[in-house]
Amino acid sequence: MADTILPTLYQYYTGDGIHSGLSDSASDFHLNGKKLKIFSGALHYFRVHPSYWKDRLRKYRAAGLNCVETYVPWNIHEPEDGRFDFGEDVEKNDFSLFLDLVAFVRIAQEEDLLVILRPGPYICAEWEFGGLPSWLLRYNLKIRTSDPKYLFYVERYFKQLFSLISPLQFTQGGPIIAFQIENEYGNVKEEGKSFDTAYLEALKNILRNNGIVELLFTSDTPTSGFQGSLPDVLATANFQEDCSIELALLKAHQPKKPLMVMEYWTGWFDHYTEKHHERNVGKFDGVLEDILMWNSSFNLYMMHGGTNWGFLNGANVFGTGDDNSGFQPDTSSYDYDAPLSENGDYTDKYVTVQRLTNEYNEIYISQPPPPEPTFRTAYPDLEITGELSLNDLICQSKHILESETLLPMEKLDINNKNGQSYGYIVYRKENLDIKAGSVLKIEGHVCDTVLVLINGNLMSKVFETEEDLNGFGYWRLKDSTLKLPEENFTAATLDLVVENFGRVNYGKLHQFNQYKGLWQGNVLIDNQVLSNWKIVPLEFKKSWTKQLSNWQTPTFIPGPRLYRAILHLNRDIRDTYVDFKGWNKGFVIVNSFVLSRYFKVGPQQTGYLPAPFLRPGDNEILIFEHFKPRKSVGFCPDPYFETMGDGKVLRSLL
Repeated sequence: MADTILPTLYQYYTGDGIHSGLSDSASDFHLNGKKLKIFSGALHYFRVHPSYWKDRLRKYRAAGLNCVETYVPWNIHEPEDGRFDFGEDVEKNDFSLFLDLVAFVRIAQEEDLLVILRPGPYICAEWEFGGLPSWLLRYNLKIRTSDPKYLFYVERYFKQLFSLISPLQFTQGGPIIAFQIENEYGNVKEEGKSFDTAYLEALKNILRNNGIVELLFTSDTPTSGFQGSLPDVLATANFQEDCSIELALLKAHQPKKPLMVMEYWTGWFDHYTEKHHERNVGKFDGVLEDILMWNSSFNLYMMHGGTNWGFLNGANVFGTGDDNSGFQPDTSSYDYDAPLSENGDYTDKYVTVQRLTNEYNEIYISQPPPPEPTFRTAYPDLEITGELSLNDLICQSKHILESETLLPMEKLDINNKNGQSYGYIVYRKENLDIKAGSVLKIEGHVCDTVLVLINGNLMSKVFETEEDLNGFGYWRLKDSTLKLPEENFTAATLDLVVENFGRVNYGKLHQFNQYKGLWQGNVLIDNQVLSNWKIVPLEFKKSWTKQLSNWQTPTFIPGPRLYRAILHLNRDIRDTYVDFKGWNKGFVIVNSFVLSRYFKVGPQQTGYLPAPFLRPGDNEILIFEHFKPRKSVGFCPDPYFETMGDGKVLRSLL
């Protein structure tokens, strides 16, 4: 039967008018009275350049998916207390470009896809602070609980969000068929403490009171129990292996409801220092077919991972403490070894999805052909033409605060008293006499890395191997010490440059105490406490970065410096990757937008640079390096990941 005479998905489900939404009252889902098997894939609109939303969504539909799922990150939609942005605040919010959620949902509908929305307020997602805004840490409240002070901010945010989203529900002619309550809330349960079911009930009521009428659900791994669920709300499953065990438990928990795997993990994310995670396509294929043989609907997490732009990568914390010693930051790449790679390339897993959706699809509807692949290029190496030292950056800073004691980023009275969310913070002590061979001590744990300079010269060890993470300058070591040079310093300037390497996005409730900077104790030299600091936030916001001036001839002296190069392009602009080979640790900025972090320990060794970030003419490429730079900026057409100590280039499957 030719596709031209087949109905679209929306024609099939709404051709006779819309009378009801998604129902879970039988062993199968029904949408508008017709049976529906949900074939969904996760796509986070905030991890994909908006110019590519349509391309990625069409690839979903061409794979036989009928639905797309996305989270909603609170932290970038409300970057300051009471200031909301859903794509209209490009002058003040660097991420406004990515935040037109309404446009994304409408494009999904245009591409003949239904939508599942997971609004949080906590989303995990390997995203900075699990999507929670850091300014919450300024207040005495308990996040992810029924604390009225916390719920006040949640309800205010949800009111703004749902005023835009409510008209896009399926029963009102839109594509959204279901909403999640919180996210894997069962994982916060701590031994000996009662479970806050009232929190989930409060969130459910907030959704209903703000006009949300579609199906509600929760999601957890069944073998971990169903503590994060509610008795009258659909429970769904998250897992990667042991399909029959997980779905049998889910079926026993709610025998009269349809099965739904809300997160079938197609691959996995990467921490720095790890090898790149790759999941065998045969294992992926086998479990997905098991899910379908169980007559279960599914959502592929991820179908397309995308990128943690800027400083918005999350982190895990291992162990039971909250002292930062178990901190493990995620890479900027969120490739996830998904069916569509970080740059949107087709992989062998994509072919598997096509085959299985075709085999298990029970209705005949039209399906578009896969879009043509996007080809990339390697631009010529660029000469480094300019350099700004740390002192140059501090002299151009918008804020230099004075404080008797050390303060974390979040407690700084900047950004309309919202504190500092991302980037770096410098603690400066001036007019300091330091005896030869003195010992500098930082009490507690650094959150998360620190560089020590005296009179602009790097005192810290240049990073060489992963073993260095166990020493001074990094989060693992408590009460760390650094022996200073065998020379006397008079009226010296001491700078401690601290990096927020990503707030933890997953853990027990007490592990969300995510202050960044130096705040767990004092800084001492020869056991004498230092006080009366100048504190300088370096946020690298676009509005500040694009006005930087006084560029100097490059010296390439070791230590934190910002380097500048210019990429001149004509009209043939293509995607590319910034090659981090020869660089040590830092991040890259393209046309004033923070693109990607890098760290020589890998596994990520390149930074994805989509063509829409570039323009005809001159493009400014800036690289902030902690230690030793390369003397040029390189590019390559394909990503490069470290795998078990060896490099592997992951190329497109055309």
